[in-house]
Amino acid sequence: MKQEQFEKFQRVFARVIENSPFYRAKYKETGLVFEDIKSPDDIAKIPFTTKGELRKAYPLDIQAVPDEEVVRIHSSSGTTGDPIVIPYTENDVETWGMMMQRCMTIAGLTKKDRIQITPGYGLWTAGIGFQRGAEKLGAMAIPMGPGNTEKQLKMMVDLGATALTATSSYALLLAEEIAKRQMKDRIKLKTAIIGSERWGEKMRNRIVDELGVDIYDIYGLTEIYGPGISISCKENNGLHYWDDHLYFEIIDPVSGEVLPEGEVGELVVTTLTKEGAPLIRYRTHDLTRLLKGKCSCGLEYPRHDIILGRTDDMIKIKGVNIYPGQIEDVLKGIDGTSSEYQIVLDRKENKDCMLLRVEKQADAENQAIEKSLKRHFKTKIGIMIETEVVCIGDLPRSEKKTARVIDKRYC
Repeated sequence: MKQEQFEKFQRVFARVIENSPFYRAKYKETGLVFEDIKSPDDIAKIPFTTKGELRKAYPLDIQAVPDEEVVRIHSSSGTTGDPIVIPYTENDVETWGMMMQRCMTIAGLTKKDRIQITPGYGLWTAGIGFQRGAEKLGAMAIPMGPGNTEKQLKMMVDLGATALTATSSYALLLAEEIAKRQMKDRIKLKTAIIGSERWGEKMRNRIVDELGVDIYDIYGLTEIYGPGISISCKENNGLHYWDDHLYFEIIDPVSGEVLPEGEVGELVVTTLTKEGAPLIRYRTHDLTRLLKGKCSCGLEYPRHDIILGRTDDMIKIKGVNIYPGQIEDVLKGIDGTSSEYQIVLDRKENKDCMLLRVEKQADAENQAIEKSLKRHFKTKIGIMIETEVVCIGDLPRSEKKTARVIDKRYC
């Protein structure tokens, strides 16, 4: 940890103890005081902050500034309980916009670009985050929001959009529609900034081929500003993150032990300069690793690997833990499969079973793919599964995030 980072860490730690009802109560309960954190090694003494705790802090116990300093709020969806509400000061909005501007600059965008923004607006952070970044860059923002694919394509052509921001699912849907309508020669897209969900190499290659764009992988989450806390560069060798505003740790998701650089674990983030709702050692549930050394692109900012999965996305079946990234790794090695898949979990004769449905390329043979899928799955993951091969477009598409797992075992 850099000395400058540690000094910022101490300042934000003191601020939340003084001003955040949530953290004041949390640390009082554990007996932790500011004087306990004398060196970077002492950070390990600080308990993690969890998503469940932030839900209990609803609506604004996390807030660490007076109401008159709050200029905006965003929140999570709240589909599994109370949403997590995050207040922003003017400085927070400015910092976030600067992060997004950095991302767009790394992706090669300039004032001359026209950026079509398809993620959602409102309480969700994505749409307005991309728009703020585009405005700070001086580019033209086309604030479409999600859905209405017919209008998306019309505006993309008529306004000459040169860059697209989207979830990987919606980028693929748009790519498929453009190919189906033979519109590729009418669009001017050259860059796509994709985020919000994990995606595999086959999906990436399909979007690149069908849209004819350079792709940049962007990362973020509502609790930590929103999208834009890291992005891949032209070398496509990990994502650069902004260590002047954020402190990243990787921990063992079971023991909580901090892992050395290069080892895969759960990402933990501390916001070093956030004012409205600073977070100390927040467990993201995202699995990645910190990458060693300087990137060959020349940027000084450190890197983390792509998001390999989430600790809460794990599927347990027949005593085996399976992450989505392992499924994508299996598909990568099988000729004739496309990028899209769906997992159906069920119980038959009091035993768990798994059906893997995959899409195939037009000229591929179903029987050969099914045989190869079963063999690779058994070899790489360790269990026997059922398979079903369907044509491209048969599996559901989404304008947001695609639900890939259907669990019928407890219905």
